[in-house]
Amino acid sequence: MNLVGLAFGCAFGFLIALGGLNDYEVIHNMLLLEDFQPYLIMGSAVAVAAPVLWVLERKHWATPYGGELELARSRPQRHHLVGAAIFGTGWAVAGTCPAPALAMGASGAWLGLVVVGGLFAGLFARDSVEASSADATHADLDMGQVATAT
Repeated sequence: MNLVGLAFGCAFGFLIALGGLNDYEVIHNMLLLEDFQPYLIMGSAVAVAAPVLWVLERKHWATPYGGELELARSRPQRHHLVGAAIFGTGWAVAGTCPAPALAMGASGAWLGLVVVGGLFAGLFARDSVEASSADATHADLDMGQVATAT
């Protein structure tokens, strides 16, 4: 299973690099609304994936390793907005997001390695905050579902 994930991850990284999404200038120009190619790439990915996932879910398709496909749905909550603002700010400052940052690092760009370090620091900080939460009920930041501490 890990080799399948590695193969798909490498292919995804290659396609990100092929589309130029690991280039700071491409992302910077996209955010300045000077280059719409990245928006078209992301939009085409959604346009292909959304109907395919909808059909697979309706047909109760079983994934090779995870059982029946069941897409999580939740209403937008405060932590979604906070996370989106943090993600967007990081994207604007660094000119990259997680997957292109990995592709940047793999291609030897130092900025990608710095961003990947920041990603892990953010994950560590999030886990520390969740672990220190004294509330009986807290929001699971990964899936947007409410989990009850026992």
